[in-house]
Amino acid sequence: MKKKEPSERTGNREWYQLDLSAIVYPTLQRRDFSSVYRLSVVLKEEIRPEILQKALDLTMPRFPTYKAAIRKGLFWRYLEPNDRPGPFVQEDVKNPCQPMHFKANNRYLVRVYYYRCRIALEAHHSLGDGTGGMCVLQTLTAVYLRLLGYENIDNGGFVLDIHEKPSPGELEDAYMRYANARVCPPRLQEKAFRVRGTAEPFYTLNIIDGIMSVAEVMSVAKRYSATITEYLNAVLLYALLQKQEEDPHVRLRPVKIAMPVNLRRFFPSKTLRNFITMIYPGIDPRLGEYTFQEIVEQVHNYMHYHLNEKLLRGDITTNAATQRNPLIRVVPLFIKDFVVKNFYTRVQDKNSSAGLTNMGALKVPEGMKAHIERFDIYMGQPFSRRTNCAIISFGDVLTVNFASSIIEADIERYFFRRLVKDGIHVKIESNRSV
Repeated sequence: MKKKEPSERTGNREWYQLDLSAIVYPTLQRRDFSSVYRLSVVLKEEIRPEILQKALDLTMPRFPTYKAAIRKGLFWRYLEPNDRPGPFVQEDVKNPCQPMHFKANNRYLVRVYYYRCRIALEAHHSLGDGTGGMCVLQTLTAVYLRLLGYENIDNGGFVLDIHEKPSPGELEDAYMRYANARVCPPRLQEKAFRVRGTAEPFYTLNIIDGIMSVAEVMSVAKRYSATITEYLNAVLLYALLQKQEEDPHVRLRPVKIAMPVNLRRFFPSKTLRNFITMIYPGIDPRLGEYTFQEIVEQVHNYMHYHLNEKLLRGDITTNAATQRNPLIRVVPLFIKDFVVKNFYTRVQDKNSSAGLTNMGALKVPEGMKAHIERFDIYMGQPFSRRTNCAIISFGDVLTVNFASSIIEADIERYFFRRLVKDGIHVKIESNRSV
């Protein structure tokens, strides 16, 4: 059986079908919703923008699915090569992850910012997930440092060789490769508690960063017989429960977190496109009051059950079933958009109380370590009012980055108070004016 290629050729140009996750994001596009994430690296010296631009020009051709524009076909959207000038580096803005309009910025769905010692990459989720974005950011940073004269920086890990052509594996839709379970498990979800708060004016994204020691967080997590991810999930659930309890007019509902899982941990793939699925650890306060220890145990047991190859393969297969349906494939795009948007608004968006993603402990080539202070990650403005939480670590620095379109910062306050109560020292940074 002939293996399907990840791309198609039209004349001398290559175009790429959007992967299984990517097809959803353009459908949900609206002026107050951002399918944009941000990854940033803080270096130990001030950024030189002219050198950064040279580095960006050298780096982008290595990533054809990022040096691309979205086009609309009759049945599906697709990515095509973008040979227009750009993208261009620019000074950073107060409100990150602003929505991307597909025809703006010379049709690029990538932005690169600088501020003092920070390089920030913003990308539309249609291009890829955080793993792909981190490859772009670290490769860009390595090229930038080499242009500054630091020649001892090797390729490896997230740093790719800009002189090599992308491998077919980097460009594949890995979902379709592994969507081969014998059944499509159903998804039975109950509406979750939603945080009520005052909406910020368009477009305002409140950022609160908590910077702490990896060793301290790990020590506390071990005290609860949990991993760092399990412990921080439990802390966020605890904060959400506190918020729900303080409002006597709110009907008790399950509190759930939408957490992306990097499927590359379970299925071999080098793809730089999207390859994630969602799980929903949660607590149902209608069953009774939970101690914090019980919340941790609940999260631990949930993770242990759901994070395995068989259940995840079933989830992938369920997601792929619709796209593979021959009848749905020939339905015009505008009808697909209507159905997907309606389903997401009425069902999917109501399945969680907050979002949390953890990129884990980052590694860089040995020659880069001395130049890097820390990394940050932010999810953009949610589809509906809530807070999103992102976690990343480098060396002994762990950063928890909150992004919210709500004026009140109750969730963040409960979250960090819980960490301090457990003996973790936290340094807070924010873009809030008050």
